[in-house]
Amino acid sequence: MTSFVSVDELAAMISDGCRLAVVRDGCGVAMSATRALIRRGVRDLRLVNVPTGGMQTDLLIGAGCVTELETSGVSLGEYGPAGRFAAAVSNGDIHIKEATCPAIHAGLQASEKGAPFMPLRGILGSDILRARPDWRTIDNPLAEHDDPLVIIPAIAPDVALFHCPMADDEGNVWIGRERDLVTMAHAARQTLVTVERRYAGNLYDDRELAAGTLSSFYVTAIAEAAEGCRPLGFPGYYEEDGDGLRAYAEASRSAASFLAYVGRHVTQAVRAP
Repeated sequence: MTSFVSVDELAAMISDGCRLAVVRDGCGVAMSATRALIRRGVRDLRLVNVPTGGMQTDLLIGAGCVTELETSGVSLGEYGPAGRFAAAVSNGDIHIKEATCPAIHAGLQASEKGAPFMPLRGILGSDILRARPDWRTIDNPLAEHDDPLVIIPAIAPDVALFHCPMADDEGNVWIGRERDLVTMAHAARQTLVTVERRYAGNLYDDRELAAGTLSSFYVTAIAEAAEGCRPLGFPGYYEEDGDGLRAYAEASRSAASFLAYVGRHVTQAVRAP
């Protein structure tokens, strides 16, 4: 049975040391829950970007919440580099598991299907294999000639966290066309969702909404959080706050200005890393 909770209660369900999967910018980043996590002082997160990260990832790293990051890239897009991520990598403060977008999707798909790994071809011969000894090259057992494949171990997050437009009283969540969220929910042990609003009725009863609905079977808890992606945008609902994102990009350039930003916009009581 899906629970309906507050944003702070939702964040409390993400424990220290959790392997946490989060989405790329523009796909429903749960920023309200991210701020609640920082206020709570969560530590030792093993973050998985699906497949890239932005402000959410940078905030969590800067606040000292992350010890490991699996990602195919982190940036603030047109607003510049992710300052706290860059500093953490330079200083060796977090363990980086370099990946590619297809590899992260493949790992999640393996977990979704209950398989130990998923094969890929596109990264054969690339330097990234040197950084990932857990990605192994094998011969295709079904081929009659040499046919190497890279196998990607299953990625099984403890928690998948994202934001959606709405949820009904049964705990079904409307994801629209963002199919990555389905894969994340299927792969993760728990799925926590913030939503813009509650939907009156059952989403599956509406022919136009049913195809874009994630069943409550895969949803652990839901918190209502209007404009829960801000200052990031939520396509089709509201635009990003450009001034706010520029201010964050500037603040992320140093530890002191970052902590000042967090004090103003997240909490006065955040613990320094």
